[in-house]
Amino acid sequence: MDATSLSTLVNDIGPSKVTGFFLVLGRIAPLFVLAPLFSSTMVPPKVRTVVAVGLSIGLTPIAVHGQSIPTDPLSVAALLMEQMLVGLAFAVAVGAVFSAVEAAGTLTDLVAGFSFGSMIDPVDNSQSGPMTSLYGIVGLAMFIAIGGDAWMLRGLARTFTLVPLTKGVPIASLTSGVETAVASILVSAVEVAAPVLLALLITDVAFGMVSRVVPQLNVFAVGFPLKIGVAILIVGAALPFLGGFMTDSIANAVGNALHTL
Repeated sequence: MDATSLSTLVNDIGPSKVTGFFLVLGRIAPLFVLAPLFSSTMVPPKVRTVVAVGLSIGLTPIAVHGQSIPTDPLSVAALLMEQMLVGLAFAVAVGAVFSAVEAAGTLTDLVAGFSFGSMIDPVDNSQSGPMTSLYGIVGLAMFIAIGGDAWMLRGLARTFTLVPLTKGVPIASLTSGVETAVASILVSAVEVAAPVLLALLITDVAFGMVSRVVPQLNVFAVGFPLKIGVAILIVGAALPFLGGFMTDSIANAVGNALHTL
């Protein structure tokens, strides 16, 4: 498409609507960088780009309805930065839930000794332990199963009502919301991994008592495989409850993100 045809298309659609489309795209783009599922490296970048553009096209009529969108470059640049901040805060609030699940897997790897056998995580192509990969894959599957993607998109659409494109962004409120979301990662990770951590702590205490009673026993040779077995058993028993945790956490994350706006 040449410059003349592009200029004609923009004039037919309307400069304000075209500007509104790019502002909406600026708010949606952070989801494909930080939010679970949308930012997964298993999804090709071209597919993520097409999905982002499609969502922006669908949400633009809602976002620009009843508003006067400026078209001068300085105003558009300022508004674009504000939309990116709103989208970033929303993506961080939702992504913190998924980060907490992966952090729970990391804690399990460290305590159980799985961290000695790190591997490539297929979700984000990073090096991690087997339990981190397991929690990441199961968490992503449960995120899809409970409709977390739909909740996230409905929450994102709601942000255009709470913070219109031409309205100023509440920076202080956004900063407070992001700090709360990031601070909750470690607490939520400990809550998810608590059954495994407690079971392994009891196992270590038991082997400590055995080593005092039977000092000839090589505790390290016996305890290492036993701790792995206990970790696998407890993780298998606790994973079914992960769905309820993620359902409540995602609902709270979306609600808190909208409340901060």
